[in-house]
Amino acid sequence: MPAVKSLKDLFVNELKDLYHAEKQMTRSLPKMAKQVSNDTLKEHFEEHLKETEIQITRLEKVFEELDMSPKTKKCIGMEGIISEGNELLEEIEDPTVLDAAILAAAQKAEHYEISSYGTLATYAELLGMDDVAEMLRETLEEEKATDEKLTQLAESEINIEAKTEAGEEEEEE
Repeated sequence: MPAVKSLKDLFVNELKDLYHAEKQMTRSLPKMAKQVSNDTLKEHFEEHLKETEIQITRLEKVFEELDMSPKTKKCIGMEGIISEGNELLEEIEDPTVLDAAILAAAQKAEHYEISSYGTLATYAELLGMDDVAEMLRETLEEEKATDEKLTQLAESEINIEAKTEAGEEEEEE
């Protein structure tokens, strides 16, 4: 891999990383949907998979704007988030606690993507790539909306079910 010598080089490096991260998510989301017991969360993961596929297409358009063919750079960050989540899942038996853990893992991934898209959009603006910045900001807003939906679902349903089903209510009294 060539050395990163400029902001544009850094932009391209991070773009390849993010492209790989999104590809990893398309493999991970169906697995998460299969493992959860909560129907609302399952539907959310299935919908987000479709959205992620659109986001990958958008990233491919960014590569086109740069006159580059889409290429990935192994995203160790997302790989670590997914690996950490998988490791934890093996330790959880209660399905409602498992749902809470999977939702938390999904939010970690969303936060990684939010950070990445925000950074890339800022770089694109600085580099005068207004169309690219606009595409990246569109995805950034989708990722933020997904994170907000997950937060609402966690606070209104998933975490409460995990607490109740695991018998933790009695501990508070």
